[in-house]
Amino acid sequence: MKFLSAAICLLLLVFGTGMAPMVAEARLCETPSANFRGLCFSNNNCGHVCKGEGFNDGACRGFRLRCLCSKQCV
Repeated sequence: MKFLSAAICLLLLVFGTGMAPMVAEARLCETPSANFRGLCFSNNNCGHVCKGEGFNDGACRGFRLRCLCSKQCV
């Protein structure tokens, strides 16, 4: 009886670990905006300019207050 219980536990362990669905998070790629001019103080304005360039969003980043556009990497 102990052998049967141990065998069932081993089978559950071996086959149970591979059953979970694999979920991968998309990476976020950022690049400086080509059209934004001046220092970036508003994430909203930066995002609006980036969306006009075909990106998903944009945000002010870094010490130099640059507008960086972002999209999901492939």
